[in-house]
Amino acid sequence: MKANRTAMHRPLPSYHSDVELLFFSSEDPRVLESGQLASDGSTPPLNNDVSILSWHNLTVTVKDRATKRQREILSKASGFVRRGEIMALMGPSGSGKTTLLNTIAQRQTGTSSCQVLVNGAERSLGTHRQISSFVEQEDTLIGSLTVEESLHFASRLALPRTVTRAEARARVSKLIDAFGLVDQRHTLIGTPLRKGISGGQKRRVSVATQLVTEPRVLYLDEPTSGLDSTASYEVMSFIRDIAIERNLIVIASIHQPSTKTFELFSKVVVLSQGRTCYNGPGFGLPPYLSDINLPIPELTNPAEYVLDLVNQDFGQDEGKHQLQTIFQAWELSAHHKRLEQMISSLKPLPLSLGDSEEGGSPKPWQIMTLLHRAFIKSYRDLVAYWIRVVMYLGLAIMMGTVWLRLSTDQSHIQPFINAIFFGSAFMSFMAVAYVPAFLEDRAMFVKERANGLYGPAAFLVANFIVGLPYLFMISLLFSVVSYWLINFRPTGTAFFTYVMWLFLDLLAAESLVVLVSSLMPNFVIALAVIAFANGLWMSVGGFLVARPSLNVFWRYAFHYIDYQAYVFQGMMVNEFQSRTYECAPVSGAGECHCLYSSPLQDQCKIAGTAVLQEYGYSTGLEGQWVGIMISIIVIYRLMGWSFTWLRKR
Repeated sequence: MKANRTAMHRPLPSYHSDVELLFFSSEDPRVLESGQLASDGSTPPLNNDVSILSWHNLTVTVKDRATKRQREILSKASGFVRRGEIMALMGPSGSGKTTLLNTIAQRQTGTSSCQVLVNGAERSLGTHRQISSFVEQEDTLIGSLTVEESLHFASRLALPRTVTRAEARARVSKLIDAFGLVDQRHTLIGTPLRKGISGGQKRRVSVATQLVTEPRVLYLDEPTSGLDSTASYEVMSFIRDIAIERNLIVIASIHQPSTKTFELFSKVVVLSQGRTCYNGPGFGLPPYLSDINLPIPELTNPAEYVLDLVNQDFGQDEGKHQLQTIFQAWELSAHHKRLEQMISSLKPLPLSLGDSEEGGSPKPWQIMTLLHRAFIKSYRDLVAYWIRVVMYLGLAIMMGTVWLRLSTDQSHIQPFINAIFFGSAFMSFMAVAYVPAFLEDRAMFVKERANGLYGPAAFLVANFIVGLPYLFMISLLFSVVSYWLINFRPTGTAFFTYVMWLFLDLLAAESLVVLVSSLMPNFVIALAVIAFANGLWMSVGGFLVARPSLNVFWRYAFHYIDYQAYVFQGMMVNEFQSRTYECAPVSGAGECHCLYSSPLQDQCKIAGTAVLQEYGYSTGLEGQWVGIMISIIVIYRLMGWSFTWLRKR
């Protein structure tokens, strides 16, 4: 690889006052208008789908929170990149380079006044996502996967079904070798509880997972962040080679590259305060600055010099005046005028992909791939389920020993009821522990959805299915420990009915977590809202205030949509409909005192149905309650899907 890079590295061409050819054609002499020649002189296969990406007079505005007025954060940016070229977006913090990158990639959060054209024509968002990949500044990876697995699953989700597994594995191996990750091939990315690869290695994995999909356009947001000078050069050099070999369009925002890294870029755009200071080949920057009387001192990194020149965050009035001079010099330059003319004269070219719309029904192979990945994550990630298993087992032991071997004496009726409520309500409440695991999965989905890999339906279906066995296992383990210690109704049918209600309870609680976290994907906010919702369900569920005594508003507004209410009454019926309890004898009178009136009172016994009547519960409606629980779960999941579909980030 290093030998190949040496052969590809070219001397900087000389600069002339008439620089149209240098500025606006491919700078690498091996990249021709009809294609590009390989190092051996042969003509490799071309990517005929995407030839040019352009934008003209791109302006982005956002609403200023202080003044409530629209404020420009990017002003009249224009440019284009041909296949085989790699463009650098440079500028100080807040200059607009990330905004420009996001807008070109169709990820803008502000209001854009310009269209981004692919092959000279406007394309749908679905087409943009189909042809491009985006590497964000923050590394979004699944920490419980290894380096090789991360690339493997990325290839399975993105590559056409015609690509064999052997071919996909070969691509993965090539990227692992090229990015210097051979020794980390089988190392975990890393989780909060398990150490993995370094930050710089994560950055390389993030870039590699997008390159394995073989996009036509690759967007990179600070791809060298966290890398040392040598690693930065190696990564960008490899990306440059891939761009030339595969005819990719690469656009990267980059903060302060070394001289060697800077020379790898075909084109450079320098921004400051949302305005363009320069747009042209990297080798044309030094003579351009000389032409406007701001020459680069000898033995100085051009990128470092120009960034200091346009960074006025700490500048004085003289520096601000100099920056205005740079803006005006670019606006009046022949290079800027010619750039505008060339962009305006671009003619539409066919795109063999055609336009595609975002969304679509989930494909079975996508769901199976996501299920496979989620299953690996679920059994490796301690936070997702195993910590919850330990928590629930601890709760079961605590409950079983606190409510140890309750008898059928009437004095234990209320403890039985308390145990039913506490077990179901607290099990539901502890589902908040799933929030961080879901948010990690969701962050991965947001990245992969933005790159056009799959939609929210495939993500949420896989998420739902992979959780079923774990939730059932938790329900069964909790019941095995607590049910018999407490001495609930000792029959096999009653035991498995209790397990069923607990499973539906956990499934509804986790569905609520998915719904709230999809609507508000922030850990603290989601945790607070879910905790509040659980408090509400406990209050109106029928235990703290029996349904007959519950305020009419709360009963009709919330009780009938409270899944905990159906779990509580289902468990109550399961325990009390077929059980009798002994009344307390009255000392010396040969009589007894019964807390509940029932037909068995003359036998000094209480029928369990009398307890149910006190709470307003009927028997024989268990099937209806199960149906309502399933409906609530489905509604929660569908609402989670709708919020996920509506949110683009």
